[in-house]
Order: sequence, then structure tokens, then C-alpha cells
Amino acid sequence: MGHGSAILLGFSFPVFTRVHLQHHIHVNHPKNDPDHIVSTFGPIWLIAPRFFYHEVFFFQRKLWRKYELLQWGIERSIFITIILAGLKFDFMNLIYNLWFGPALMVGVTLGIFFDYLPHRPFRSRNKWINSRVYPSKFMNLLIMGQNHLWPSIPWFEYKVAYEKTKPLLDKKGSPQRVGIFESKEDIFNFIYDLLIGVRSHSKKRGKIRKIINLYPGFKIKKFLLKIVNKTFIGSN
Repeated sequence: MGHGSAILLGFSFPVFTRVHLQHHIHVNHPKNDPDHIVSTFGPIWLIAPRFFYHEVFFFQRKLWRKYELLQWGIERSIFITIILAGLKFDFMNLIYNLWFGPALMVGVTLGIFFDYLPHRPFRSRNKWINSRVYPSKFMNLLIMGQNHLWPSIPWFEYKVAYEKTKPLLDKKGSPQRVGIFESKEDIFNFIYDLLIGVRSHSKKRGKIRKIINLYPGFKIKKFLLKIVNKTFIGSN
């Protein structure tokens, strides 16, 4: 089931499983959390294509075990074969409308509800506050709950697990809300992520600041640097 679902979404199951485990180990780490790039390296509406960074991460870190590299090759071969067949026998419109279109919608949904919203504002790596909980019946139904503290719990047990651990979550200060419109800063950052979404990890240095400093106009440069300072997610 996992292999088939991954192919339908344009992914590879071994890549997803290994990379996702790294995400749980290194939540919000700018280099070691593969989902951090997905959430903070562009606008929200382009979040789905950034999932393909997982394959780059998979091979950079050599995460495969046993026959998983072979599995990746088989699944990618199936994907490429279908595309080549669509080009040769002229049914690419069918692929676009019945495969790529729905897969894109699913990718955006997964990116927003399972990557972007749970971990914003992307600053903390503390186990208890690096992820959000959605204590909402609607959200629980829509995304099958959300559990980052204990990933081994099946999704249909999330509600019970949340109710039993809520006192502990309250004590630890775990965020239990979506948190988009709680303050002016939250609203500004959400709008910024919708439109631009590229975040700096340094308030005083960094590649983004170097690029902006190349711009000759002082006023525009000052304005852009102010935005970088306001949206950075790293340490000073």
C-alpha cells in the first residue's frame, strides 16, 4: 500500500520512510531536518514541488538500507515508463488531469497541514514546543489528527492520546492551536509565507542579506533588510 501510494504521489516509499524519520529526529534543524527546507524555502503555494528535495536529502545522506535502493530504482522506473508511454501513445492529458492534478492538490494539502502549520514559526527544537497540536474536531477529521511527540501512535488513537496527555502538554507549554492570527507578527509571517516564504537563519549575516546588499537603492535595500530581520528563524 505504501509503495503504491508513493508512486501515485510521484514519490518513492523508501525515500519517504527514511527521510521522514530524519525529520522526527531533527525537527526544525536548518540542515538536518529535510522538511525544514520544504516549509521555509519558498511560498506556501509552491510547497508541493519542494517535497522532491527529499530525494536529494536521501542520496546526500545515503539513508537507504538493504534493498531500498533497488526499490527506489524500480519505483522510479515505473514512474518514468508511464510518462514515456503517455508521450508515445498520446495520453498525457489523461495523466495531467487524473494523476498530476490530484497529486498536486494532495501535495499542497500535506505540505500545509503536516509540514508548514505544525512547525511554524520554525524556531524551537525543543521536543515539547517544536510542533503544534490541533485540538479541533474539524482539523482532527480533516488531517487525521496530528501527533509529533509519539509518532508510533496510530492516527485513530490521537484523540484519546491527546486527552490523556493534555495536562502534561499544558505543563510543558506545548502549543495547542494553529497560531496564524494570534498576533500581528503571526499574521505578518503567514502573509509573508504565502507570498515569498524564504526565511533567513541569521539576523545579522547570511546569504539573503548578502544578496540584498548588492542592490544599489538604499531605501529599497533598507526595506528588504527590515523584512529579513522580521522573518528570520535562526539565532542572532
